[in-house]
Amino acid sequence: MNAKKINGNGSSNGSTLDLYVKPFEEESFATPMRDDAHEMSADEKINVIEHHFRQIMDTLGMDMTDDSLSNTPRRVAKMYVNEIFSGLNPDNKPAITLFDNKYQYRQMLVERDIPVQSTCEHHFQPIIGKVHIAYISSGEVIGLSKLNRVVEYFARRPQVQERLTIQIAQELKKVLKTPDVAVYMVAKHMCVEARGVKHHGCQTVTSSYHGKFLNEHTKSEFLQAIKD
Repeated sequence: MNAKKINGNGSSNGSTLDLYVKPFEEESFATPMRDDAHEMSADEKINVIEHHFRQIMDTLGMDMTDDSLSNTPRRVAKMYVNEIFSGLNPDNKPAITLFDNKYQYRQMLVERDIPVQSTCEHHFQPIIGKVHIAYISSGEVIGLSKLNRVVEYFARRPQVQERLTIQIAQELKKVLKTPDVAVYMVAKHMCVEARGVKHHGCQTVTSSYHGKFLNEHTKSEFLQAIKD
């Protein structure tokens, strides 16, 4: 079976991880979800999560009659559904409006240092970092804030950084109607810093290059533009 190399992920220790996928198999980048994931309303999900989180706290031995704790399950449930995991709801996907590239700007456009906060799906610990995006217009341009909103939408769900990086790139290729997209993400994982090995200061770097950004000169120009 032929495979296509779609990106290289460099880490701070100099190692490189190359991801290979079959061409155009975008479903492999989808967040794993059941077919019935959206049958319950947001309020129904909040009620169910509240019930189960109360059981978790009770199992841990917390005094759920204490004023400080009694409403915590409800707060956590609302936070999960409406904030941290709001990207699981397709109704929250940002509407994208494109504009004619009337200035005929044909060079790369770079939006750097986009804040990103996601959640590691292995331990439900925060992933905190920055995303840098570049694209070359094929005739239309996007409002800059929409780039941030695309990042936010895919980040607000349980994730692994590799998938998040690819999902952002694939979505931008689709909405911008261009193959010429680059996404570069640098993040800290609290599942490394707050538990397990408990090593602070580590950063994970992932990237997804497409179209003209597979050209080494174009890629180098992008990396220079996002360099601190």
